[in-house]
Amino acid sequence: MMNKKSKIFLTGHKGMVGSSIYRRLKYLGYNKIIVASRKRLDLLDQKKTFAYLKRNKPDVVIVAAAKVGGILDNLTFKNKFIYENLQIQNNLIHGSYLANVKNLFLLGSSCIYPKHCKQPMKEKYLLNGPLEESNEAYSIAKIAGIKMCQYYSSNYRVNYKSLMPPNLYGPNDNFNLSQSHFYPALIKKIHYSKIKKKKTLVVWGSGRAKRELMYVDDFSAAAVFFMQKGFKEPFLNIGNGREYSIKWFAKFIMKQLDVKLKIKYDRSKPDGMPNKCLDITLAKKYGWKPNPDYIKGFLETYNHFLNYKSKKKSAKV
Repeated sequence: MMNKKSKIFLTGHKGMVGSSIYRRLKYLGYNKIIVASRKRLDLLDQKKTFAYLKRNKPDVVIVAAAKVGGILDNLTFKNKFIYENLQIQNNLIHGSYLANVKNLFLLGSSCIYPKHCKQPMKEKYLLNGPLEESNEAYSIAKIAGIKMCQYYSSNYRVNYKSLMPPNLYGPNDNFNLSQSHFYPALIKKIHYSKIKKKKTLVVWGSGRAKRELMYVDDFSAAAVFFMQKGFKEPFLNIGNGREYSIKWFAKFIMKQLDVKLKIKYDRSKPDGMPNKCLDITLAKKYGWKPNPDYIKGFLETYNHFLNYKSKKKSAKV
């Protein structure tokens, strides 16, 4: 478990999830947080990662570093998604064991569950069926990480656990349409449709696929709660426990931006998993409850998008 005296090595601190966890820890008064940029420490390099862990001797390691992306990125670079995520996890998990680190938390994804998983998805449904093809490589890597943590905890008597979020969004999200997840892609498309006074919005797939969406700061608050409290299960689902269609999210964003667009569905593009809603019964047994606020989350994410866009424009001038 983790407390304010713990020396914490937080990986991926510049990413959307890692930066949110960093803000949360600082807000709660954690002052012994170690971070390292990719230039300073390449987590794909086993020798350097092992040496870094042995030299710094953290009490807790948080694995928020990962190669992530949307459907197109996952389909195009399956080789990179499986190699880089396995390598990062293996180096950090085994390196932590060698450095005598007793607590490690791996952040995963709801895509670990079967493509046609019974809804909502319980932790016990893991490995009960084939994975969704578009993110299979990433999913396999995350499943391997979950099992590695489970086996190390069992064999070496350490506390290596995993937390599974749903689709996350928020500040520091990726708005590159060739790499992003559906929500930041919709925000960017609808924003520019409004600016350019377009009348239509092209949405990938049928629009019927359903997703559970969670604001990244809500997830970070929950993640830190469980890192502090501890839990007996190998991994826990953390989400809102509710899902809406891609079409619903598109209309929600249009309403927030006060724009009306006719949606055209590009059915040549994949839907991904038809449904993906986490069962959070186990998490709630520990006294945690979700508190979703889609409007607040959207506004903070949209403001970040506008600021990011403005900074990029200024840098070109």
